[in-house]
Amino acid sequence: MSGIDPNFLCHKLSVSKEARPIAQRRRKAEEERKAAIEAEVGKLLDTRFIREVHYTTWLANVVMVKKSNGKWRMCTDYTNLNKACPKDAYPLPNIDRLVDGASGHRFLSFLDAYSGYNQIRMHPQDKEKIEFITEMANYCYRVMPFDLKNAGATYQRLMNKIFHDQIGRSMEVYVDDMVVKSSDISTHVHNLSDVFQALR
Repeated sequence: MSGIDPNFLCHKLSVSKEARPIAQRRRKAEEERKAAIEAEVGKLLDTRFIREVHYTTWLANVVMVKKSNGKWRMCTDYTNLNKACPKDAYPLPNIDRLVDGASGHRFLSFLDAYSGYNQIRMHPQDKEKIEFITEMANYCYRVMPFDLKNAGATYQRLMNKIFHDQIGRSMEVYVDDMVVKSSDISTHVHNLSDVFQALR
């Protein structure tokens, strides 16, 4: 499993001391959803984004959402855990400023980070708080799933660290959406090269 070096940044939960772990009871899923869950869990195991767990404290259900293309997206119902975590007030960029910052440039490249959230590892002490239940077994994420309350703030923090020299100059970033901007093609190629180099 590659991804961001946890010494550079990892996602740490801040669970209220008063909060008691809640283990949700497994919800039934119809056959089509069950097959989609099994397929998605298989992919997550293959990429080592999750692992099986045996002793659980916090336990959440899987929710399958059908996308517009007919494919399934697996989400995790971390409602109870999210309620127990205070909001990370890390500032997200103002979307109007981002649009204004990109306007007036002749060349724009829009980038979307593939499995971006999953490139950030969970803090070792928190992995077993983000457990989920399926008919096959219980699992926990090794990496940050997008369903967690403060995942967006952690991801924006990462982007700001990686692209601190480029944001506002040659690119704009809003969580996992990026736009590289330039006034001429040679500068644009150079700016894209800088972005890809930073992402390595």
